[in-house]
Amino acid sequence: MTDQSPIKPLLSARSDLHILFAHSAYDLKPIFDARAGGIKTTQVSNREDLAEALPEADVLVTSMMWSNELLPLATKLKYLQSVSSGTNHYDKAAFAERGILLASGAGVNKNAVSEHALGLTLSLTRRLALARDNQHAKIWRTEQTDPMLREDELPGKTMVIVGTGGIGDRIAKLAKAFDMAVIGVRRDPSKGRGAADEVHSFRDLKSVLPKADVLVLSCPLTDETVGIIDAEALSLLKPTAFFVNVARGGCVDEAALIAALKSNAIAGAGLDVTAVEPLAEDSPLWTMPNVMLTPHAAGETRKYELNVLNLLTQNLERLWAGRDDLVNQVG
Repeated sequence: MTDQSPIKPLLSARSDLHILFAHSAYDLKPIFDARAGGIKTTQVSNREDLAEALPEADVLVTSMMWSNELLPLATKLKYLQSVSSGTNHYDKAAFAERGILLASGAGVNKNAVSEHALGLTLSLTRRLALARDNQHAKIWRTEQTDPMLREDELPGKTMVIVGTGGIGDRIAKLAKAFDMAVIGVRRDPSKGRGAADEVHSFRDLKSVLPKADVLVLSCPLTDETVGIIDAEALSLLKPTAFFVNVARGGCVDEAALIAALKSNAIAGAGLDVTAVEPLAEDSPLWTMPNVMLTPHAAGETRKYELNVLNLLTQNLERLWAGRDDLVNQVG
């Protein structure tokens, strides 16, 4: 006779579970409560309240509010769901030692970030920031005799995308809809080229940079991608090329980027992230005419809370079923 013993859930039953939501902006608790009544939930919006509530939490849903110094307080914690896709600020070894499962929020903002990347690209090529400045100054710009001062079009141009995971692949699809050629660069090209026309490894990045009319970063920040766009990489771009960063500021040598923009070694940059955030008031990036700047808002969407909670619900169901293979599991 086969063993028919019941599967042991990896979480407490719904009636005994305590989920803690910790975020300064996202109002997750009321949405979750409306769809999953009967589960105890708490929501906090600062690190002090997180530290106070953490000892009673079985599940924590958070992002940058987390500090690894809080781990000793996580005495009941079994599962942490990161609201963001980045997980480099979590001590993964310590999580594993304590038996805490960690899942990233990868994919919850795929549509938002990919659309933002194209929005920044269009802002640069269609000179929308200049148009907005002229609107506020009540300037009706005359036709430009110099073609280089005119708006540009995307068909026939080449976009190089560094990081062709879920976000990068959707950026590629959108770029293809504008009739662009797309070259993908990823850590492991054997995972496929997705929507890109061709794909290369990180070690081949500098060989493809001279082909880029638009260079887009959508990679995670890892040891391999810290400073991946440095002075040498920028020097390989065409002077007519645009640079778009919807990844992390740490992926770029910001001083080298500012120097390239000041000298017109590249045509311009669309930046959603910077090396230090918020950006320092004295940074030249604020006022450079060839820079389009947004405040790390690429992932923002009216559906963000719903997307996060859909991921959380999937993982809760897996844990109740005795599974330890979470969606977007890290480590």
